[in-house]
Amino acid sequence: MNYKRILLKLSGESLASNDLSSICNDKISHYCREIQSIVSNEVQVALVIGGGNIFRGTSDDLIDRVQGDHMGMLATVINGLALQSALEKMGIQTRLMSAVKIDEIAEPFIRRRAIRHLEKKRVVIFVAGTGRPYFTTDTAAVLRAVEIKADVIIKGTRVDGVFSDDPERNKNAVKYDKISFDEVYNKKLSVMDMTAFTLCKENKLPINIFNINKAGNLFKLVQGHNIGTKVYY
Repeated sequence: MNYKRILLKLSGESLASNDLSSICNDKISHYCREIQSIVSNEVQVALVIGGGNIFRGTSDDLIDRVQGDHMGMLATVINGLALQSALEKMGIQTRLMSAVKIDEIAEPFIRRRAIRHLEKKRVVIFVAGTGRPYFTTDTAAVLRAVEIKADVIIKGTRVDGVFSDDPERNKNAVKYDKISFDEVYNKKLSVMDMTAFTLCKENKLPINIFNINKAGNLFKLVQGHNIGTKVYY
């Protein structure tokens, strides 16, 4: 199946360098080249980026959970700005849309406006999560994907898909090419947080999990090649 409109979810940690610097230019350049390869083939792209490379929620007594989640939202804005700048230097038109009001930096998220940007071949970067604490950027990604009527939510990771166990710890872990939502529940596999996963299932939104660090994978995936793991309803 060829996808026409996708939502790509990247973790904040995927932007971090090996020496733990918050943002790695080489990694941003790689992700932007991958996005460029599909934009040039008429695929409409929306993007949600996490903020874990800058700040992750904390359970200690110093920072309140709600305050910590707000800090995480702002971290996603920083990452979104970095991706926006890199994409525009490649000649790709973008729009940064925020779930919290920061008019000097980003447009407010308005569903119809976001869809119109996509129709005009602009990459839309959604930042600040859902704008509410207690929800992850996985949930924000699924919510936005449903709202813009994306064909699929594509989650870029550092492994090749969904496995029976952690492939980085267990060399005997088995990769699934396809797996149903119910099988993921029954096998207690880790795909995304349960709120996000259930929202996908309820809205019949398929998920593709793949290794975005391999050059060309994103292009092959949206062109219908068997890349990563497809979670179907």
